[in-house]
Amino acid sequence: MAKPHNAAPHTHQGETPVVKHKNEEEGLRGTFASVMLLGLFLLLSWFGVFVLFMVRG
Repeated sequence: MAKPHNAAPHTHQGETPVVKHKNEEEGLRGTFASVMLLGLFLLLSWFGVFVLFMVRG
């Protein structure tokens, strides 16, 4: 059976669990930058089409 996402990592007595918060934050930062670049591209594309519509209209 699959392990739940919120399950605590298995550790032996005396070991500390490994925490991956820093890697997750870096991944989320990259995702945020990608989404912002994609949004900027879409916004500029729509603006370009609008300008063409106004010039030719």
